[in-house]
Amino acid sequence: MSLANQLDRRTFLLRGLAPVPLTILAGGCRSMQFARVMMPGEDAMIGSHQAGQETFTPLVNDAVAKLLARHVDEAVQQVSYEEGAEPLPPPTRRICFVGVENKSAEDIGDFKEQIYQSIDSRILESSIFRSVNRRFVDAGLRDTRLRPDQLLVPEHMRTFADHMEQQGQPIDCLLYATITSGTTRENRDYQRDYVLTLELVEVGTGTYDKQSAELSKGYHHSRLSRWRATNPLAP
Repeated sequence: MSLANQLDRRTFLLRGLAPVPLTILAGGCRSMQFARVMMPGEDAMIGSHQAGQETFTPLVNDAVAKLLARHVDEAVQQVSYEEGAEPLPPPTRRICFVGVENKSAEDIGDFKEQIYQSIDSRILESSIFRSVNRRFVDAGLRDTRLRPDQLLVPEHMRTFADHMEQQGQPIDCLLYATITSGTTRENRDYQRDYVLTLELVEVGTGTYDKQSAELSKGYHHSRLSRWRATNPLAP
């Protein structure tokens, strides 16, 4: 084989092998996702871009505890009993929990349903409130063709309450949950303040009670994340 042909063949082979290191490098940086069951007592994962369990769980616990504590104290004070006799238990009031409204800067996704279930479970655990099953609530809204926000109109509230009573599910109060947020930015870092507000509206009178829980969370943009953003082949 002539010297010219040998040089041409070497050039062809080098050109064919040149992309190989890049391919190997890109393949080596490819990550794999895995999961494991978290044990009781382990710290919950903290979301790096939006709120998660570490945010919503304490908000729910704090807001519901405040609401229940106030109304338990009021009920105990209103119950009269003779001197020396055991005090009567406070009357159980039926709450119609109509839903969770997200007005925060984030799409909370499936946490919206989890927040609803958590609040509903906490209400069921109390001795003063009893929540109406959600299936009855959804059916009542569907039958009366009303949205949750329309129930605050006195006429619509009476219509819905009468319908629920006809279905064997009388209600004393409407409960609304709302999630809001406020964001403070400092360059690429920012702090987000989350608020969960519970509004309890008396059916018939329209009087309401409001309790809120707040939690702040800081989001920091590290140098490592900035380096990865400018280096697409970085692992």
